[in-house]
Amino acid sequence: MRIYTKTGDGGETSLYGGKRVRKNDVRLEAYGTVDELNAALGLVLAQPEAASYRDSLKKIQADLFILGTELAAASGEAVNGLKLLAETRVLELEQAMDKLTQELPELTNFVFPGGNLMAASLHQARTNCRRAERATVNLSSLEKIRPLPVQYLNRLADYLFMLARHANIKLPGGSEEVWRGREE
Repeated sequence: MRIYTKTGDGGETSLYGGKRVRKNDVRLEAYGTVDELNAALGLVLAQPEAASYRDSLKKIQADLFILGTELAAASGEAVNGLKLLAETRVLELEQAMDKLTQELPELTNFVFPGGNLMAASLHQARTNCRRAERATVNLSSLEKIRPLPVQYLNRLADYLFMLARHANIKLPGGSEEVWRGREE
């Protein structure tokens, strides 16, 4: 099977359900940015140090495929038969963050993104997640979507921040450098 179809050569593509839209459509921006986030997590997972985060991040990648599919469904298209992101996933992210909070020093300042390669990659994924969240909020202001995608992406960005802190504190070569504002 060929991967190229040539149907997008004119700047259009098909949404789930077959509706054709321009490639700069807000819906494509939302699910395309979710795809970018998924690729950023793939880069995190390609690092040997990711072993302790692998199960959690693979589950998140699966969530992102489900979320992307939901966002690719044109407004008004029946989502019957589509697997939708479960509301319990937000609670699971919150519980994981609560556990990480117990392992980390209290956060009293902003921290510079960086540290070891794992933490820096997680910070990059976090910023990709925030962009996906903004694109999804933009979509939700123009078309009807469930509130859960925005809520999930908001919580996921927080979780990725916590994982980056954890990687800097618990993995070799990491350090958490705080920003002290105008004192710098």
